Amino acid sequence: MPSHKHREKRLRQAEKRQAANVHVKSQLQTLSKKVRAATAQGDAAQSEKTLKEATSALDKAAKSGRLHKKTAARRIARLTKQVNKSSQGGAAE
Repeated sequence: MPSHKHREKRLRQAEKRQAANVHVKSQLQTLSKKVRAATAQGDAAQSEKTLKEATSALDKAAKSGRLHKKTAARRIARLTKQVNKSSQGGAAE
């Protein structure tokens, strides 16, 4: 346990930030799983809908600093590529 007041405050801040980061990253993982599951089932409409939700959440996470901007862009690109590939029937490789 910290012995200085400013270190106690920093500890409280770190705990709050960690809780927020864990919550957001957990949501992102869940949304990504939903996109991949819809893609695996071949449901194009559901894939598009969940991709839109995931893209929005990733952009918000990057905007708030919970996730690096380029990490969010990379994940969005990979999910989009997967959805596009499945909606075309896997013809374009």
